[in-house]
Amino acid sequence: MTQEYIPVLVGSTNPVKIAAARHAISALFPHAAVDCKGVAVPSGVPDQPMTAADTRLGAINRAKACEAMGGALFYVAMEGGVDRFEDGPATFAYVVIIRQGGGMSVGRSSQLPLPEQVFAALEAGEELGHVMDRLFHTTNIKQAGGAIALLTRNAESRESSYRQALILAMAPLLHTELYQA
Repeated sequence: MTQEYIPVLVGSTNPVKIAAARHAISALFPHAAVDCKGVAVPSGVPDQPMTAADTRLGAINRAKACEAMGGALFYVAMEGGVDRFEDGPATFAYVVIIRQGGGMSVGRSSQLPLPEQVFAALEAGEELGHVMDRLFHTTNIKQAGGAIALLTRNAESRESSYRQALILAMAPLLHTELYQA
């Protein structure tokens, strides 16, 4: 019996995003050989998306750019962003998965409340990772645990948030017959 091979193209070279995609797909296909590769693709939105709409669009753009490259079964993108909601500012991510041959699913991670001072720095043009590095005296936290790890005392991480969102977003691609309109 031959082991199933699942090639995955991730719309980022960030090791956290690549690992999240690999772990999510591996959890859903535990007996498959999952081969995740990251590629640099444009989001078409600002480096620090400031609205849910821009964050969602950035993830869709990245996934579609991966799909245009071809060569994978799944094309995956994650775009982190921030917005001000009814209960205050927060960070979150949109995730998009496109399955070769058809089907796209869009999902969103849970949101992490942000301190007002952090959101003010973002409104002034800074990126979340840089603000968090400055506040917590870290270096390149966005390629490690992210703001999530810093603000939750490492109880959660950027990767764990992406992983869960990706697994949940896979449901329509795993059970297409249930999600057909």
